[in-house]
Amino acid sequence: MFFFCLLASMAACAAAVYAQPRLVLIDQDGAGPGGTDQMSILALLQAPDVEVLGITMVTGDGWMEEETRHTLRMLELTNHRNIPVARGAEGPLVRSFAETELLEQIGGKADWLGAWGQKPAQELPEGEPTTKPVEEDAAHFLIRQVRAHPHQVTIYAAGPLSNIALAVSLDPGFAALAKGIVLMGSSLNPQTSDPEFATDPRHEFNFWFDPEAAHIVLHAAWPSVEATTADVSLKAPFTQAVLDAIAKADTPAARYIARWSQPRSYMWDELTACAWLDPTIITKEETVYMDVDLSHGPSYGDTLTWTEKLKPQTDVRLVHAQLDLDLEKFQKMFVELMSH
Repeated sequence: MFFFCLLASMAACAAAVYAQPRLVLIDQDGAGPGGTDQMSILALLQAPDVEVLGITMVTGDGWMEEETRHTLRMLELTNHRNIPVARGAEGPLVRSFAETELLEQIGGKADWLGAWGQKPAQELPEGEPTTKPVEEDAAHFLIRQVRAHPHQVTIYAAGPLSNIALAVSLDPGFAALAKGIVLMGSSLNPQTSDPEFATDPRHEFNFWFDPEAAHIVLHAAWPSVEATTADVSLKAPFTQAVLDAIAKADTPAARYIARWSQPRSYMWDELTACAWLDPTIITKEETVYMDVDLSHGPSYGDTLTWTEKLKPQTDVRLVHAQLDLDLEKFQKMFVELMSH
């Protein structure tokens, strides 16, 4: 009898542990309405076994202040208004638009300038939010949440890494206390006819926009680093078929995407989120030592990688760089998440 009671007790404990949600902090450049930034946030919010502790905003695809409004409004429209949102970095740590303009004269123009290529919207087409961001800034919010849940929180970083770098700099123990970091960033050697990458294969926007921040983050003591590269993201287009499948569902998330997202780009950030939710989506990865070019020349912001044999004598860290995916499985998973 004692043996069976012991087994039952062990099974109950195992079930309790298994039932605990996976904790994640979302750091995002939430351009909107709709699009890859907002849809990736929704993927994590809609996942049944995940608890989103908060969302921190950073300038990247758009300006941080406008992104914050887009994100708060998306949370309202999709019944997730209880998620705290913290305002973060308004620009890169070092890189400036003036320097970028000068570098373009000798190194060629960047295809995507993000916030630097647009003016903030005065009015949001989806309407203004009534909820407000928290008073705490992004870096301190990130630190506080990770220290409140040591070794349990994954950092999901899908924009420039300015906020994460500030948190690492403010609290040297921050990275080691996280469970790990998953990021949308880097480019190794994408096989594509897309001219942005075919002619400049080591260029990727998130690293390029704030190279110093990416350098700080890649040198921090994370237990693990997973990178969704441009190589694999370019194999995951947001198609009309995916949009049509989502639009069939009468859920707040599906209605938001059907109204505000268009099949015009790749699923950069959604793939990062879904690959964390289900790693079997990724069918090929390469483990490399990774850093960012800080030379302030034509290759400023490019991805640098080495093998164990060729790596420099610095504290470069191993990164699991994702290179290929099961596209059908990924698309099916994303449609199902939006249809919940």
